[in-house]
Amino acid sequence: MLACLGLIFMTQWMLLVAQMYDDWQCTNWEMSDSPIQNLMLNWWKTELSWISTMNFTKYKCSMTVYNNNVKIQEKNTNCIFGRNLALPLHNGANFSVTAESINSTYSVTCKYIPQGINGSAIENFSCVIYDVSLMNCTWQAGRNAPGDTQYFLYWRNSIDDDVMECELYIKDENGRHVGCRFKNVKIEKSYFLVNGSSKNSLVQFYDANIDLYTIEKLTPPSNVTVSCDEISHSCTIQWQQPQINHSNKDRCFKYEVEITSKGNSAEWTKRNYTKEIVTSHIVQNPNMRQKNLVKIRAAGRMCNVNNDWGEWSAAVEFGNEEISSSVWILPVVAVATLSIAIFTIFFCKRTGYWKAAFPRVPKPKNPFHGQPDINPQMMECKMQSVTSETEQITVVAEVVK
Repeated sequence: MLACLGLIFMTQWMLLVAQMYDDWQCTNWEMSDSPIQNLMLNWWKTELSWISTMNFTKYKCSMTVYNNNVKIQEKNTNCIFGRNLALPLHNGANFSVTAESINSTYSVTCKYIPQGINGSAIENFSCVIYDVSLMNCTWQAGRNAPGDTQYFLYWRNSIDDDVMECELYIKDENGRHVGCRFKNVKIEKSYFLVNGSSKNSLVQFYDANIDLYTIEKLTPPSNVTVSCDEISHSCTIQWQQPQINHSNKDRCFKYEVEITSKGNSAEWTKRNYTKEIVTSHIVQNPNMRQKNLVKIRAAGRMCNVNNDWGEWSAAVEFGNEEISSSVWILPVVAVATLSIAIFTIFFCKRTGYWKAAFPRVPKPKNPFHGQPDINPQMMECKMQSVTSETEQITVVAEVVK
């Protein structure tokens, strides 16, 4: 049973691939008797070929999709537009060949109309390249696609002529392919084709030519560093260009430097600077007492690099928020200590603990304080009496010796 199912699947897949590689032949000629016959298109090579029943000196080929027109000139009976010039074909296209000789000019035009149910082709096809060489492509099923429709993605690089099918499909809950993951992608112009298959009816295809650099999401600049010099009162921010696999030139990039600072009010302020080519930025007179965060992103400036801004680098901090906090700690501690001391003194005085802790020291008694007034003459007599007694005592002391 499994072998039968596998055989059926392989048969359908081979028919699908064979249908894709078949050349398309124009059938609606404007001039049936034209010397230009059997106009055919190889859509992978975007090669238009024909048979000429007369000898012509030169041919002119044109391809028109809506209002877009591409013209080339050849001497042989085939025109190769190449993917750099070719336009997508899923909406149809007009091809014309003009043959010129010395005496005459012939022209033939043919309209290419894709086969299948209208609205069965995929919708909202988009791709993105990330992490240097990884790519995701996603799409949605056509609004009118049969329920059993399965989609297959094929792509070809502009240099490598080999057509490759998606190796890792993204599936929805019903097992239908709705995307593809790629590895080791080279950034070049590529051609994508998503075809569909159904048991019940033909499914239209979708194709697109994409310059892969236009869908590349740039990685952040690497090795972001900040070095500050107290003498010059400046900080130098340095970084390295994003890593890409198709250019290593600094001149291909421009950078946005974003510095966010947190002041004493706890509010963040933001400043942005744009730098071209250079990979450094100098901040003059930075406030090192506040917390500063710097991050950088890049975009293409020249070359084949995406002009959209890439991802931000991780924020790098310089300055110190703790320095600003320490300035306030000392005054707060001093005020708190003084407040506690004043409160303690007031409390002790109010409750009587102050007198117990610090008793009053009595003053020495003044022998003359509170005595009645004395006659000066009597005071002098007393002083003389005291003096004579002292002298007597001295004499006695000397006699005793």
